[in-house]
Amino acid sequence: MLGKVHVNLLWLFCSMTHTSSPQTVLITGASSGIGYELARLFAADGYHLVLVARSEAKLTTLKQQLETTYSSRVTVLVHDLSQPQVAQSIYDTLAAQQIEIDVLVNNAGFGSYGHFVESDWGKQHDMLELNVVALTHLTRLFLPAMVKRSRGKILNVASTAAFQPGPLMSVYFATKAYVLSFTEAIANELKGTGVTVTALCPGPTESGFQAAADLGEAKLVNGKPLPTSEEVARFGYEALNQGKTVVIHGFKNRLTALLIRLLPRDTVSSMVRSAQESTPSV
Repeated sequence: MLGKVHVNLLWLFCSMTHTSSPQTVLITGASSGIGYELARLFAADGYHLVLVARSEAKLTTLKQQLETTYSSRVTVLVHDLSQPQVAQSIYDTLAAQQIEIDVLVNNAGFGSYGHFVESDWGKQHDMLELNVVALTHLTRLFLPAMVKRSRGKILNVASTAAFQPGPLMSVYFATKAYVLSFTEAIANELKGTGVTVTALCPGPTESGFQAAADLGEAKLVNGKPLPTSEEVARFGYEALNQGKTVVIHGFKNRLTALLIRLLPRDTVSSMVRSAQESTPSV
């Protein structure tokens, strides 16, 4: 009897030790915006972090802030995920360092504004590589180990753009539709495995996205109050921890996504086109 009690106590101790050890999150696009705020949230909860972005200076500054404020170990990887095979390089680097990823946040992405026929193909190609290929490849690389451990979480940052076609940002909207569809499909496949996949769908957000996409004069955002990156990141973080599959930030955005399903597709395209057009100069 005493032996059995001893074994049970030992098992309980080992279980507590295992679950209390810090987990590690990999966040792409971590140098600014939603990715930056997510890094702060994970660090505050005791995670170790692997931060990926193109700006070494910004990542180094964030690493110093997080390691000083929290007890997190922060690994910085400077990469441009729009370039081929970078996802594999990240995976190989972490494997060599024996860094196990418990949570994957596919946040990196960008948009481009304007008529597709006049667009720069190099920029469109890089957008597809980053928003679609890199996200999918990173998921494929890190997911098997999560399934094997019967635990893990993936957060894919999509957009309210995922719910409709997007004239004047056609490729960007299409990439986010892919992210949403991909997330919903693999979330279904992974039921019962202990691994969850969440698509975060924010609307326009106070971040550097609009400037990078040359979207500042569009009626969709010009002169309108926007939620902060911190608000959106916290919303997504809570949804991830709850294991939700699709979450849309903001009541108006949730209502719009619902109503869009009831309208003819050509009507939706016309509405989006109107919202995307530039505000007339006064």
